[in-house]
Parts: sequence; structure tokens; C-alpha cells
Amino acid sequence: MTSGRQYPLGGRAAWTVYAAAVSIYVLAVFHRSSLGVAGLLATQRFHIAATQLSVFTMVQLLVYAAMQIPVGALLDRFGPKRLLLSGVTFMTVAQLGFAFIDSFPAGILARVFVGMGDAMVFIPLLRVVSLWFPPVRIPVVTQLTGLLGQVGALMAASPLVYALHRWGWTPSFASAAATGVVLGLLVLVVVRDSPNPDHELDQIKVRALARALRAAWRTPGTRLGLWSHFSAQFGATVFALLWGYPFLVAGEGLSPSTAGTLLMLMTITTVVTSPLIGGFVTKYPFSRSTLILGIVCAIVTVWTVVLLWPGRAPLPMLVVLVTVTAVGGPGSLVGFDLARTFNPPTRLGSATGIVNVGGFLASLSTVTLIGLILDRLAPGGPSTYTVGTFKVAMSAQYLVWALGLVQILRYRHKARRALRESDPDAYAALRAGRSIVP
Repeated sequence: MTSGRQYPLGGRAAWTVYAAAVSIYVLAVFHRSSLGVAGLLATQRFHIAATQLSVFTMVQLLVYAAMQIPVGALLDRFGPKRLLLSGVTFMTVAQLGFAFIDSFPAGILARVFVGMGDAMVFIPLLRVVSLWFPPVRIPVVTQLTGLLGQVGALMAASPLVYALHRWGWTPSFASAAATGVVLGLLVLVVVRDSPNPDHELDQIKVRALARALRAAWRTPGTRLGLWSHFSAQFGATVFALLWGYPFLVAGEGLSPSTAGTLLMLMTITTVVTSPLIGGFVTKYPFSRSTLILGIVCAIVTVWTVVLLWPGRAPLPMLVVLVTVTAVGGPGSLVGFDLARTFNPPTRLGSATGIVNVGGFLASLSTVTLIGLILDRLAPGGPSTYTVGTFKVAMSAQYLVWALGLVQILRYRHKARRALRESDPDAYAALRAGRSIVP
């Protein structure tokens, strides 16, 4: 056992704490994804049009994105356990309310609290990973985290669809909410903030939070992480959370079961590619931004083929679409590894919060743009959607991709130059394929 540390890094205690914490993330992804497969039913239950449906997701993502930096600062102040408990409490109460309400304003309020709870989960979980595991294993465990989170998306894509059609809205969402009570108790009993929590947290408490936020923001590596997350994540998020299912069913003419299978394929793709990306990041830390650029360009290419296809695209092409788009999910987690590389542990929460704003800000913007375009082209609602209207609406993604790619190229140059000038040895270590710790 390491001197001054109560538990060894990466040992049995670390995996026990991690398992309890990641279970909350699985639940958060389920709650986040639930509206994606329930979108068409939601338009009937709440008597709303496409723009109002997009407002549900828009509000949820807006709250999530707006809370990332405050949550990062709170994490540096209070530690991950308290935030995980707060997050699961907010989500449980919100989903229980969502199960029983049928008015649009009340539904918006419920999604606000889902977004608040969701915002308090992922960043604290990454703090658990960074404190409980040795640096060389952090990229792989981070990818494992994203992989396990997809279990929640898988549960939303299949069991929730089945439950909604068999038992209806209220029993399905109420049962999902009840799971939060069990997992919250698990976190309360099992999770510890770090292998030596009192020491770690006392160091963080004396930091001025505003100063930590400013320092994290001024670090080029933090902004490189932000734009990497921004560019890679939003395509998969928008598709899985809201517009993918309607695009496949109302636009491409697939049956609901086939569309659900394709959403499950996105999850399977994430499971397969997460360890591959984690291994790449561990072996080639200097080329992380190059990996992100390659993933984003591949997503842009396959979407271009589908959108330019005359009429509806064939099923094999749609399989390629969802598969390539899904790779953006685990790819976006590389942004957090970039933030970890360029920031000391005392401001890692703040830096991670800044990075996490990126993907969800992009998702929020894209969800809103697609909803506005659909309402403009098909004011009659979901029954009047066509493949043509969806092709125009989905083209809004190109604006977001273009901005993200330009910023990645800009800030990777700044990050590399700053590291080379401030710490030549660390720069040389990265180029040689070795992990560095600030």
C-alpha cells in the first residue's frame, strides 16, 4: 500500500467504488435517452408539435450544459459522492413526476430537473476515475465508463420501447424512477471520494474556485478538449436523444422495430469501439486530436452520402450511418483526457466541466435548429414529415461540424506550442507515447 494512501490505486476497493458510481451514470444515460424513443408518444400525450417536442430535449440539454461549469466548481469544493447523491435524487424525483403529468409546462419542469440531475453525474464519475486509478489506466477506464453508460441507452432503445407499448406511459416511467432509489442507497454506502479523501478534499477546498475556473479556461488544452467534445459528440447525441428515431421512421420509412434495432446498433458500436479508442489514446497520446479529426470527418462523409441519396437511402446505408455516427460518442471522451493532461488535479473538476459544455452546447443548438426547420417545412406536424424535409433539417449539422473542426485545428496548435514552451520534457514524453501528469 502506498504511504499516505488508504487504498491502492486500481485495486479491489477502486473497482468497487467505481462500480457503484458508474451505475448512476448508466441510469442517467437511460433517463437522458428515454425521450428519444418516446418522442412520437410524447407528441400525442402532451398534444405538441415538433418544435415543442424539441423544447423538451432543448431545455434538458440547456440545463445540463449551463450547469457543467458550476458543477465542476462544486466538485472541486465538495467531492464526487455528494454530487452523485444529489444527481440521482433530482433525476428520480423528476422522472417520477414525468410519469404522471400530461401538460406541456409540467413536462418542461420535469425535464429541467432531469437535466439538473444528469449534470451532476458524469463529471464526478470522471473525478472518481482520475483519483482511484493510476494515470496509465485512466484513458481505458474512461472509455469503459462511456461503454457502460451505453447500457442505459440500450435499455431505453429496447426494454423501454417494449414497456411503453405494453404497459403505457405512467408505469414505464414510474418503474424507471424507482431504480434511482436503490442506486442512490448503493452510492451512499459504497462510494468514497478518493483513496485518501480527507487529504485530497482539504487541498481542493482552499483553492479559490473562480481562480481555478479562469486558469482552466485559459489553458489551451482545456479548450482543445472542449472543441473535441463539441465536434464528436453532438451527432450521436442528437440522433439518439430525439431526432434519430423520427428520421428513421417518418423520414426513411423504417418500421418502429427496425428503427429501434438501429438505435441498439449504435450502442453495440459504442461497446466495440470504446476499448479500441481507449487503447489508441493510451498508446498514442500525442495524436488524440488527430483521432478526433478523423472520426468527425468520417461522420460528415457518411451523412453526406445519405443526404445526397435520391429518395430514401437503402437499409445497408442506414446501418453504416448509425454505426459511424455512434463512434463519435466514445471519440468525444478523448476531450476529457486532453483536459486531464493539461490541468492539475486541483482544478480538474473545473476543466472537465468546461469540456463537457462543448458537446451538449452543440447538441442543444442542433436539436433546436432541426426542430425549427421541420416546423417551417412541415407545419402540419409529424404526420406530414417526408424524407425531403428531414434531409433539409438534418443538414443543419454541417454548420456545427464546420465550427468545431476549425476550432480543433486552432487549439491543438496552441496547446502543443504552450506545452513545448512551458515543459519541453513533458512535450517530448507525449510525442514518445508516454502519459504525463501535470
